[in-house]
Amino acid sequence: MGYVCPVCGYPELEEPPRSTSGGASYEICPSCGFQFGVTDDDKGYSYDEWRGEWRRQGMPWDKRCSTPPVGWDPVEQLRRIGAISLPRKT
Repeated sequence: MGYVCPVCGYPELEEPPRSTSGGASYEICPSCGFQFGVTDDDKGYSYDEWRGEWRRQGMPWDKRCSTPPVGWDPVEQLRRIGAISLPRKT
C-alpha cells in the first residue's frame, strides 16, 4: 500500500510525504513532480500553488519525461483528495 500525494492525489508514494515530527521524505511524486522538503521547504511552494501550476501545465505525468502507468487518471486523483469537483465518469 502506497502513500497519497497531498498535492495531486497520486496513491503510490513509497513514503509518507511528512513524518509525524514534520520532517520531509524528499521523495519526488512521479505524477506531479513535487519533491517534499525541496519544493515546499526550499523553494517555498504550497501544495495549492504547485497543484495550480501543475494543472495549468495540463497535469503532465513526470514532467513529460516518462510514460504514465496504464489507467493513470489525474482528474480522478484530484477528485479523491477533494481538490477538484467534477462529475464522475459514467
